[in-house]
Amino acid sequence: MNFKIAKLPGDGIGPEVTEQAIKTLNAIANKAGHSFDFKESLVGAVAIDETGDPFPEETFKNCQDSDAVLFGAIGHPKYDNDPKAKVRPEQGLLRMRKSLGLYANIRPVNTFPSQIHKSPLRKELIEGANFVVIRELTGGVYFGTRGRSEDLNMAFDTMTYTRPEIKRIIELAFGYARKRNNKLTLVDKANVLASSRLWRETMQDMVGDYSDVAVDYLFVDNAAMKIIQEPTRFDVMVTGNLFGDILSDESSVITGSLGLLPSASVGESTAVFEPVHGSYPEGAGKDIANPIATILSAAMLLDHLNLVEEGDMIRRAVEKSMDDNFVSEDLDKEVSKKCSEVGDYIANCILQA
Repeated sequence: MNFKIAKLPGDGIGPEVTEQAIKTLNAIANKAGHSFDFKESLVGAVAIDETGDPFPEETFKNCQDSDAVLFGAIGHPKYDNDPKAKVRPEQGLLRMRKSLGLYANIRPVNTFPSQIHKSPLRKELIEGANFVVIRELTGGVYFGTRGRSEDLNMAFDTMTYTRPEIKRIIELAFGYARKRNNKLTLVDKANVLASSRLWRETMQDMVGDYSDVAVDYLFVDNAAMKIIQEPTRFDVMVTGNLFGDILSDESSVITGSLGLLPSASVGESTAVFEPVHGSYPEGAGKDIANPIATILSAAMLLDHLNLVEEGDMIRRAVEKSMDDNFVSEDLDKEVSKKCSEVGDYIANCILQA
């Protein structure tokens, strides 16, 4: 089968890790008889530098015309360190999500037996941890009304949600729970926030249609503690944009590295697959980044295209690279491999399987 993939490397280490994911997809194409047609477009700081726009119209059209989007990372210090910058790379990411109607971010959190000793958490706490964080992506405080007072001494950001926005992502979360262990946790701050009370009301209105799924509720501060104290209690977690952003990054501690966490952003149009980590500009061009999160994002991309066995081929190859300790410096500084070497190794594992 032939698939069109929009390639958006972005900033910092984005191009390097994206290239390794493409190596693995090309290995899958070779092994399974598929073909992937990659078309590259600008996004983020590099897009601002060239066009003045962090998400140019050409990039949007490329995404629309493709079967899936493989995305690297965005962000650059010259924008991060300038609070007065009117155009920022992150605006491109938010606009991409909004323009494509990508209302749900799916972030699986898994432990790898051969790497479990590298987590800062005790082995007995995290062994067997395997859950999914489902984050609402196009509402909440990131998209609410914001502003500053005339004297610039007051600022505000508004967290706004509608019942239909909440209902559609809870429906998605119930679907994931049914494919897994039939457990769903809603994370909110309903004891303080009116928007969270709407989340909880909406969930309570829906549970009768999903009687086969066990539902519980946690305030976000309690959830943040439970992720560290008892991560194996979770199966599927659903929450709003801000809480999901923070909790899914916190969950990376369980695996031992942010460089191991993939994600998918899905919704009304072309789905986007990207690593959870940022652009890590300090490591750009040094061939030291961990490409595994992006490679596992490519596996999720294949799942989305109904190539589930091919996605599993990538996951098995990644597992072998970690079993063999063929990993980047964030996982083992003493015997670390270069980003490109890890990509080559995983691609060769696929071809030789």
